[in-house]
Amino acid sequence: MLPSFYQACLQAQLSSIQFITLKMLVALLQRERHVSIERLATLFAQPIQFESRRRNLQRFLQLPQLNLKALWFPIIKHWLKQHFHRGQSVYLVIDRTAWQHHNLLVISLVYQKRTIPVFWSLLDHCGSSSLSEQQAVFRPVLALMRRYRCIVLEDREFHSVALADWLRQQRVGFVLRLAQKHHGQVSSGR
Repeated sequence: MLPSFYQACLQAQLSSIQFITLKMLVALLQRERHVSIERLATLFAQPIQFESRRRNLQRFLQLPQLNLKALWFPIIKHWLKQHFHRGQSVYLVIDRTAWQHHNLLVISLVYQKRTIPVFWSLLDHCGSSSLSEQQAVFRPVLALMRRYRCIVLEDREFHSVALADWLRQQRVGFVLRLAQKHHGQVSSGR
């Protein structure tokens, strides 16, 4: 269900009861295609009333430890140490995607022709992201990846000069994908 290094990272952040609850939730989520808190409470193997199970799950899902930086980053950090050495180039992709009625801004790591989501943010509006929103998702990722040489791959939505300047200030390489009608020029330096 969960690889051993995931378990070690999660156990370091959660109490034993919280860890068991998380394992049970992951098993349910892997089995069920459509879930709601009520559906999870119905299926959750806990010998208490339905309403108590629902409230317990709601409280569990609101735990401060259940956030990307506390749970996901240690897993990513461990994984990076297994697959990359210090100073090696890592390729990051920034993408915005509309998923159902949600607008997500995602930073992913490229590995063996696949991408692994590293950090994401739910945008409170439809359409493109702003520079400040892009910087907000990059900051924690760049802090996590400080041991490596980061190169950001950007598609047409992220072709702003301001983002390119900011990435250069962070000492991050980047590759822009531009529409055919646009042209770029490398400056001689600053």
